[in-house]
Parts: sequence; structure tokens; C-alpha cells
Amino acid sequence: MSIIRKRSAAHKAYLPGNVRDNQYILAEFSLSDELLQQFSGKYSDMKPQPYYDFYQKLSTLFFELTDEVELDNCQFIANDKLARVRYSQEMHQWQTNQQILFYYNPESHHLKKSFFDGSKRTKKICLLFLATGHEIRVNAASFHSRVSGLVEKFCDKINLDKSDIRLRDHQHLTYDLFAKSKGCTSTQTHKLRGINKRYASQEVIVPNYHSAMNYAVVSLNISNELLQQVEIDSHSKDPYNPLYTYLTDVFTMAAKRYNLNNGALIANGLVPIVRYSIHEIVSRVGELQMLGYNPEQSPCGIVSKWNAKELTDSVHLVFVATPEDNSEHGFGRFLNQIEQAMQLMSVELEIEPTKEEMMIRFHQHLAYNY
Repeated sequence: MSIIRKRSAAHKAYLPGNVRDNQYILAEFSLSDELLQQFSGKYSDMKPQPYYDFYQKLSTLFFELTDEVELDNCQFIANDKLARVRYSQEMHQWQTNQQILFYYNPESHHLKKSFFDGSKRTKKICLLFLATGHEIRVNAASFHSRVSGLVEKFCDKINLDKSDIRLRDHQHLTYDLFAKSKGCTSTQTHKLRGINKRYASQEVIVPNYHSAMNYAVVSLNISNELLQQVEIDSHSKDPYNPLYTYLTDVFTMAAKRYNLNNGALIANGLVPIVRYSIHEIVSRVGELQMLGYNPEQSPCGIVSKWNAKELTDSVHLVFVATPEDNSEHGFGRFLNQIEQAMQLMSVELEIEPTKEEMMIRFHQHLAYNY
């Protein structure tokens, strides 16, 4: 094998054949007074739910347009909740105070639904598009193009300036690190190129001014076997401090061993949300753990957040890519480093691959204003 071919192979990620891919796109815009005035006949302070007819009118227009272009898995959200999408064999939606979680199987589920409270004025309106079919990643550029065109038509219908729209393209690959130990012998090869480069190869061009995030979140379940490795004093004010300290030490060791210097360990029961930010941000927002990174800056180091008084079901390990992690081939080498670090961590923690899971979700996000 030539040196060039060896280098290329080093940047490829070999994922289990049962890896799942997801894509969803969000188009968001603020609810302005001007937009309300356009539909003044659909809004009245005298009604018990003054915004109901307004939301209903907008959602009807939206769904009519989606019918025209045959996009059949779309949601209208006007309640200021964060939309999160996950794979499931059964389709359902679950709402918390701050989130709407959409569980669905892209190969078999289709849904068009509105989520709003007619008695409240939302800060922003979100149009959610869920990818469907068998070849999600292969067809990602085409799906993005169709959604982008529909959003432009929607703007024309409601006289909204396109520049007021923020489009967010979310894609992720999900798999069990121990899939091979459980009998999955087939593999898929990925270079994991940036979204803009993948799209450009299919003649779908995104604006030059856009933000992009590439990161991985690994879920480590807290098992009885893991708890037995540390001494926990149930009478202490912070009984689980030894557990989280131990996990942080092992996590930091494994990450540094494989030159992963931009990450976080979250063990406080909050949902980690990774976002682009000019300045580093680590803050709690209700039930969310916000992690703001500027991927163009040097690594921020390893951050640990835990609640020593509570035992969480699982620990989330976050790895955020930096420019050094992105070669001309893509992020394959970066994901390989993460797998190696997690394999080392699983050995240190005596995790049994045939019995336990360590789920890895590799995220690629791209966002821009028209």
C-alpha cells in the first residue's frame, strides 16, 4: 500500500453495519409585531386564546406548501421549546418544560402536527423537517435543498424577509461501540466530511458565512458493577462524589492519551446541548446543560459537571472537534480517536462489551441565515 493510501485509510471511520443515521432541519424566525399585524383578522385580545387562530393560519399555510413538494414529516412549533430528534421503533412525542422530543423511525414514520399554546405569544416560530427513507446521509443534500426551497416559498406567502430565517441542519450517526462484540460483523466506511463539502460535491451550495459544529456525545450507563468499584457512603452529604471523581479521572486520562483536549463530562442529570459560541460557555439553563464552543479556537480543555448528591442514570461524555481534527478527508480520524479513548476507558472501568452498551452519537451541525 502506498503512503498516500495509508494516510487516506487512517482518516476513515469503520462503523458497525447497524449504525443509524438521522437528519432534521429547523427553520426558525422571531414572531414580530409586523407579522402579527399581517394576520390581524386572526388575532384578538378579546378571545380566551388570542393567538390560536393566528398559529392555525400559519401552520395551515405551512402544511399546504409541504404537501405541494411532498415533504411528509414536518412539524409546526410555536411554544419556545427546544426540538430534539431521536430514533425509535415506535413514533411518539414527549414534552418537558423546555423540550419537545420526537422519536421516530425514518424508514416508516410520517407525521404532520402543530405544537402551540393559543393563549401565549411565542418568541419564535420553528418549522421542523424530519428526513425519511433508507439512505438518509446519501440524500442529505437533496433534502436540504428541498427544505430550503420550501422555506423561501413560505417566506413569500407571509411576506417575511428571508434574512430573518435561521436554518439549522442537524445530522448524526448513532451506534454502539460494542456492536461487534454483540454479533454485528458488517461495517460501513465513512470519511465524515464537513456538511458544506459533502453538499458541494452534489452541487448544493450553502452560504459562505455559516457556522458549523462537529462533535460526539458518548452515553455511559451507570451499572451496579460500576458502582461497586468505588466506596459510596449513603450517609454522606455528597455520597456520589467518589464515583464522579473516579469517572472524571479515567475520562481525562483516556482523552489525553488520544489527544482529545476539547470535551466535557456531564453527570448532573441535565441534557448536554452543544452550540456554537464566540466565547466558551458552560451554564445551566433549567433542565439543559449548555456548552458553547467556538470550533475555530484552540481547545478549551476538559470540563466536568456533576451533582454529588444524586445518582444519574447515565453519564454523557462530550468531544468537540477543532480545526486540527478536520483533515482534507473529514473527521474520520477524530472519531477513531474517540473510539480508542472509549475502548481504553471501558477497560479501566471493567465494562463487559457483550452485556453493556456505550452509545456513540457523532453530530454534524450547520447553520446560516439566508
